[in-house]
Amino acid sequence: GFGLGNDHTLSEDDVRERVVRALRTVNLTDDDAFERQVATLSGGQKQRVAIAGALVENPRVLLLDELTTFLDEADQAGVVRAVRNVVDSDSRVTAIWVTHRLEELRHCDAACYMEDGRVAEMGSGDYIRGYIRQQQRQWEASRSRRRG
Repeated sequence: GFGLGNDHTLSEDDVRERVVRALRTVNLTDDDAFERQVATLSGGQKQRVAIAGALVENPRVLLLDELTTFLDEADQAGVVRAVRNVVDSDSRVTAIWVTHRLEELRHCDAACYMEDGRVAEMGSGDYIRGYIRQQQRQWEASRSRRRG
């Protein structure tokens, strides 16, 4: 709730209610979620707390850059579910996220593939995954021809 500190129209109870709602939205529902030190949280829990911190301010857009980079598979899945839950539970929130993990494209509504700072291709997550794999195969084939 730190982001709400300058909003003097909100009571302590209002802030606490927003924090509770944001933590629930990102699947942090432990009774001690308010009292735990950040150092005791897993990487995925830390990412979800960061998302909750943004949510208390009722954003329209969440810009998430490499959100799951240093997370293990379980924490990655928890963070992806949390973001999907945010978007599904509030039609006013759009999540835009940058990733190099192709498996995360399974959870998106639409995707863009960027190359050299420009959008090279757009489509569904499945389409972009296929496009990237095709690009990889072409690159590997051209590399093999140059060696041979």
